[in-house]
Amino acid sequence: MNTYKLTLISLLAALCVIGRISFQFLPNVQPVTTIIIIASAMLGVLPGIFIAIISTYLTNLFLGMGIWTIWQMIAWTVIAMLSGLLGKYEKSNKMIAFLLFSILAAYIYGLVVNIGSFTYAGSFLAYYLAGIPFDTMHAIGNGAFMLILYPILVRLFQHQNG
Repeated sequence: MNTYKLTLISLLAALCVIGRISFQFLPNVQPVTTIIIIASAMLGVLPGIFIAIISTYLTNLFLGMGIWTIWQMIAWTVIAMLSGLLGKYEKSNKMIAFLLFSILAAYIYGLVVNIGSFTYAGSFLAYYLAGIPFDTMHAIGNGAFMLILYPILVRLFQHQNG
């Protein structure tokens, strides 16, 4: 991994931290998932995983650390791996594919985090159903951030590859 890529990963993780903390007043609306999706698809799975782990750890230092931190890291790692596959195999209509995946990723994230959290909350089904409105807010936020960030970040990553 070259210096440019390490710097880019650091900057994207910092953008995730700033974005997540800045949007904390809106439940589950944050740019983190979208940035991880785009970075994993364009730079590769490993940079996406680095961004996921670094940004989760740093933001939870500010927002609150707990057992959910590990499950958030796992959820965003799963999304990074799936995004890497999407970026590798999706060649046409990338914007539409990423937009649809970003909406689906909110529910994947919610499912993974809920799997880890329900053990101390009781019934999984009740816990998961109670979280669906928050997952829906996450999905709406992901779609909006994808529409805003995709053109900007793709141009940045094309510079990196060029």
